[in-house]
Amino acid sequence: MSKEFKIYEVVLKQLDDAATELNLDPQVKALLKEPVRSLSVAVPVRMDNGSVRVFKGFRCQHNDALGPTKGGIRFHPQVEQAEVQALAAWMTFKCSLVGIPYGGAKGGVLCNPKEMSKGELERLSRGFIQAISPIIGPDKDIPAPDVYTDAQVMSWFMDEFSKIKGVNTPGLVTGKPLVIGGSYGRDSATARGLMYTVREAAKELDMDLNDATVVVQGYGNAGNFSAKFLQELGAKLIAANDSSGGIYNPDGMDAFELKKYKDEHGELHGFPGSKDISNEELLTLECDILVPAAMENQINEKNAHNIKAKMIAEAANGPTTPEADKILNEKGVIVLPDVLANAGGVTVSYFEWVQNMYNYYWDKEEIDNKLEKIMVNAFKRTHEKHKTAGVPYRVAAYMVSIERLTEAMRARGWVE
Repeated sequence: MSKEFKIYEVVLKQLDDAATELNLDPQVKALLKEPVRSLSVAVPVRMDNGSVRVFKGFRCQHNDALGPTKGGIRFHPQVEQAEVQALAAWMTFKCSLVGIPYGGAKGGVLCNPKEMSKGELERLSRGFIQAISPIIGPDKDIPAPDVYTDAQVMSWFMDEFSKIKGVNTPGLVTGKPLVIGGSYGRDSATARGLMYTVREAAKELDMDLNDATVVVQGYGNAGNFSAKFLQELGAKLIAANDSSGGIYNPDGMDAFELKKYKDEHGELHGFPGSKDISNEELLTLECDILVPAAMENQINEKNAHNIKAKMIAEAANGPTTPEADKILNEKGVIVLPDVLANAGGVTVSYFEWVQNMYNYYWDKEEIDNKLEKIMVNAFKRTHEKHKTAGVPYRVAAYMVSIERLTEAMRARGWVE
């Protein structure tokens, strides 16, 4: 079985689990199993040495029953069409769960941005947006940053699309710089939403966050902001890693100082008072809260038995396989699923899009307040379903999401 097949099989398994509990209409399930649209493109790019290299790219729009589709674009050397398809489906369920009027989409380009110059990345970005421009737009499909893409890439996307359309179109993408229509709070939104989710879950579980130990896998944007926000609630970061390796200090590390250190040195290795730790050791440390904030399938049947965390809050998309989920549930580990825990990112993206469409902008306090309200309500709906249906949080989150999608499909006449 190929990797491509396996990652979408994870989505189908999660859909099946919720569909069984809901006794879901087979028509609805059939519509949710397949994306409405997938596009594969070849993007020629003039490299700095004068040669032309062709890059393969993808955009998948999974479901648009609730509104235009929404989802990031990643630049990564292991991007696959089925991976993009799975990520698009997760976006559908995530947007529905938190109650925003979007469907799910995702995109990617097969490349290694670490080996490309800024000029090459700009030409790739503009070429890719040209290639997918017929199927995107503020009222069709709104891209955003993802792995190895950022506000600068979004700026190139928006600028190129505006040239194609002949009109300034800030609502094409979210995650832009403030000066061209970005939103306050977008850079930290995923982590802030995760913090609200953990806080609400801790209340229900009688978990004291004061001195609660935290382990973060993947100290990028979502990972380091998660550590900072949880530290502000009283928790203590004891381990973290990135692509260069991991560090551990059982007495705790200051999340703010660790970010400064990484910015200065380009890696976590060598942070004062810490010792090196492997990724496998980090995932299986005894801790209160484990935050996987890296790539998919990091917690699997090979390591789930050794997980000692009391709670897992998924900052990454798809970090836990279905086999691992089963093991964790049997062990009594609380898993706050990606479609809930990391939904702060798409929620503030929605705020940015609304501000672009109205050309009226909110301050950071208003953004944070609106985000908190949405995330707290999403957790409450999920927790209530978790209690009444007697199912794990992931299944409960999918049940809440699918109920809303079903209602939309019936209202539109897609199903009886």
